[in-house]
Amino acid sequence: MSNSSPTAAVQLCYEHLNGSCVKTPYSPASRVILYMVYGFGAVLAVFGNLLVMTAILHFKQLHSPTNFLIASLACADFLVGVTVMPFSMVKSVESCWYFGQTFCTFHTCFDTAFCYSSLFHLCFISIDRYIAVTDPLVYPTKFTVSVSCICISISWILPLTYSGAVFYTGANEKGLEELSHALNCAGGCQTVVNQNWVLIDFLSFFIPTLVMIILYSNIFLVARQQAKKIENTGSKAESSSDSYKSRVAKRERKAAKTLGITVIAFMISWLPYSIDSLIDAFMGFITPAYIYEIFCWCAYYNSAIYALFYPWFRKAIKVIVSGRVFKNSSASMNLSSE
Repeated sequence: MSNSSPTAAVQLCYEHLNGSCVKTPYSPASRVILYMVYGFGAVLAVFGNLLVMTAILHFKQLHSPTNFLIASLACADFLVGVTVMPFSMVKSVESCWYFGQTFCTFHTCFDTAFCYSSLFHLCFISIDRYIAVTDPLVYPTKFTVSVSCICISISWILPLTYSGAVFYTGANEKGLEELSHALNCAGGCQTVVNQNWVLIDFLSFFIPTLVMIILYSNIFLVARQQAKKIENTGSKAESSSDSYKSRVAKRERKAAKTLGITVIAFMISWLPYSIDSLIDAFMGFITPAYIYEIFCWCAYYNSAIYALFYPWFRKAIKVIVSGRVFKNSSASMNLSSE
């Protein structure tokens, strides 16, 4: 009853429930700002990726093996925006989980599976771009729709299987049962991952990322060589086959550059979180909660921004938003920037 009581200022997630987690309150102004920042990311992830999928499926010009991979990548990021970001937003701002323990497990699985699915898609896209730039004339026979479908299947099956196996068997908590029990309070959704699985997670991130770095480095080296070759032969008469090859190479280099920016944005978004998770597991979870939240949301925001890098996306969105997409001839529109 007394305001001088040391427990008077303590707020709980569930005030009338024994074993409730302690709530870390923000000021009203801070809460509004955080909801705006996190909510904007979630809305952008949902509607941005929905527009990407709509554009690729609707416009015939975008029906290609690469763009089918991009559409599947957009689907993974769309699901992050629908099943992960809104609930993480409430958890981050309110510092409490109000959606039940069962959905907490599903939320953790969705988070892991869809984010790794994005990573695998980007890795396969980098392989696709490498083939397209280094051997543009043979590329259509190497990376077909069937190959694209296989890559898409792998990008979904492996992350979903891995996520489900780890979190539903409880393998991630082995050796940390006491810590997991201590964090198990009403209104909490804390995932404890032991050192072995954190290391596996980091390698699962690091190896595909390293592959992408190597491939895109080679892509830009080849692109530079091709550009010099075109400059050296610019004053000479080109045969029709050479002219066609140079045009194809230029187009593929431009596409590779756009996707290279996407990969760089992905690494900038995810690297802090991945490194912090690895350090935390071996240093006794020393990262302050607010720093961890910042790293998490930097990673989530990656699902919302990558579509903005595609020139055809900007043209497609104008057609879709203006309503011209409902015209019979809209599917055959030219979305090229050239």
